[in-house]
Amino acid sequence: MKKIYATLVLVLLFGGCATDKEPHVKSTMFQTVSPTEATLTQKGKDKEFCVRCGMNLVKYYKTSHAAQDEKHHYQYCSIHCLEEHLGEGVTLKNPKVVDVDSLKLIPVGDAFYVVGSKVRGTMTRVSKYAFKGEAMAKEFQAKNGGEIMRFNEALEVTKKDFKR
Repeated sequence: MKKIYATLVLVLLFGGCATDKEPHVKSTMFQTVSPTEATLTQKGKDKEFCVRCGMNLVKYYKTSHAAQDEKHHYQYCSIHCLEEHLGEGVTLKNPKVVDVDSLKLIPVGDAFYVVGSKVRGTMTRVSKYAFKGEAMAKEFQAKNGGEIMRFNEALEVTKKDFKR
């Protein structure tokens, strides 16, 4: 119950949901893809949900990250939840992020993150979207603002969320 309550509070505070000004128009969030476009790495009945906060991974797919340890594959709705897990001192290997352009999981070391664009993020007020190629990141940045960073820099920005 605490996890559900915490998720609800974060969504309300950080704008996890987008709505249209016209109530009769169905809203589609930038983060959302169709279930057939999403690659889910977890197994079991809860494979569609963030291992940390329980948010739907298809709904927040474009900010999704994945990693594994010796026994499990984990998938997160955002870099925020990945950082929360890392902050507990766990050792994760093979971290990946969704490339917004191809919707494929790519190694975080190959990604160019656009941080702080006007496009809403997941679990944060400072959005973070990843791209495999720097050219695609620059194109997104030109339309939406933000700063291009590599994974470690984006992770440092994410850590500031936890200080609030």
